[in-house]
Parts: sequence; structure tokens; C-alpha cells
Amino acid sequence: MPLRPIVASAVVALFLCSSAFAQSFGVGVHVAGSQWSEFDGTDTGVGASLTFKPIPLIGLDAELTWYPSDFTKEGPAFTQSRVEGLFGATVGPKLGSVRPFGKVAAGFLRVGQLPGPLVCIAIFPPPLRCALAGGDTLPAFQVGGGVEVDAGSRAFLRADAGWRFLKYPGPTFGSNFEIHDEGFFGGALRFTVGAGVKF
Repeated sequence: MPLRPIVASAVVALFLCSSAFAQSFGVGVHVAGSQWSEFDGTDTGVGASLTFKPIPLIGLDAELTWYPSDFTKEGPAFTQSRVEGLFGATVGPKLGSVRPFGKVAAGFLRVGQLPGPLVCIAIFPPPLRCALAGGDTLPAFQVGGGVEVDAGSRAFLRADAGWRFLKYPGPTFGSNFEIHDEGFFGGALRFTVGAGVKF
């Protein structure tokens, strides 16, 4: 048998074995602060995340965050609560006990319906807050980065920050007096701070 295929097979086997031993899972909890491009104020929530690292350089994240309070910044509340799900990947090297990373994610923001009516002016298109008051699920995307720091043999601390983009419904009348005939994207800061365990 030629030597080249044997060497190639050995290299692949070693890589797969080393990757298997390097695999890890992480479970964490976090506090999130998210801003809206169309409304003033910061939305505060709590959540949990699950991370799988097939190799130390790459992490696959699933994150769920609950924003429990009415969003009442800049006028009457238009939503009672929100649930956000983001699913993505991080890429970054492990430098001792610190892992800086870049992050991309996609998912949704479920805007909860108000229990009672919201008084809105009768115009077309409606103001954005009136369009959201009946409940809606907005596509969400995030681009950013963060850092993960080992805090023991299994514990870790993690901070993420980035720009979250939401696709708002249309036709609507935006907060900056701009009419949107179709759905449109708006981006604003989102950050999380949390801790977890690895196994």
C-alpha cells in the first residue's frame, strides 16, 4: 500500500481523536440589556444559554432570554413582555484562561401582546408601536463579540456585546416620522453578562 494514503489516514485519525477529546459543553445564565433602534430606553432581561464547542476555536450557541416588564419608554407600553431566541456561532482562540471571540447569530424576538387595548390614532400606515401591540415575532440577527474567562476548573464568566438587528413590520409609521411601506431593519446595541459551568 502506498505510504501517502497511510500518512493521510493517520493525520485525519489523530485530528478526529484530538477534536473528540477537545469537545465541551457549557450551560450558563445571563443578564441582558437590549436597545431598540426605534424606541428609546434599554430593555432588561434574564436568560440561559447552551454552548457546544466541537473544537476549542469554535463554539455553537443557543440562547433564550426573557424580558418580563412592560416596555414603557417613550410613551405608553406597547408590549407586556418579550422572549428572544438567538442561535449562532463564536470563533476565537483560547489564550490561557481567556477566550476572546467574534460572534454571529440569528433568531427571533417574540413581542408579547398587551392584555388591554392601546389607544392609537386612526391613520394609515399605523404607528409602529400600534402595529406591535397585538403581538408579533420579529426576525433578529446579531453581530459582535465578547470574552469568556475561566473561573475555576469548570466555571466560567462571559460577556457579549454587539449590534442586534430587528426586522420591523410594515407598512408602519416610524418613531422618526418616517413612513415604511414594507418591513425594515433597524439595529441597536445588545449586551449580556453571565456565568456558567463546563462539562
